[in-house]
Amino acid sequence: MFCPQCGKEYTQRVNFCCQCGTSLSIPAPAHARKITRSRTDHKIAGVCGGFANYLELDVTLVRILWLMLAFFGGWGVIGYFIAWIVMPEEPLPQTSAAPAGSPALQRT
Repeated sequence: MFCPQCGKEYTQRVNFCCQCGTSLSIPAPAHARKITRSRTDHKIAGVCGGFANYLELDVTLVRILWLMLAFFGGWGVIGYFIAWIVMPEEPLPQTSAAPAGSPALQRT
């Protein structure tokens, strides 16, 4: 392993160069969030709830903004239907149920 800044060679894996301080580790890529229709915050199809979850906003604020787009611009209704068709539904939550033969479910 070589430091790209100063060229010092290391025989072991290190995070920083001890000579110049350059970071030698590659940062792990952040998990990309996907925009999905909400299963819990929905009035019609969960589009506003999905946008609110993705943008980390209050769902009521997103609904008010969407209604303003619908009434004043006319594009809100068309955009809602397009988003309803295009956006995938949020995946079901994973349940951590114990298998049938596990000691957690056996009764004494």
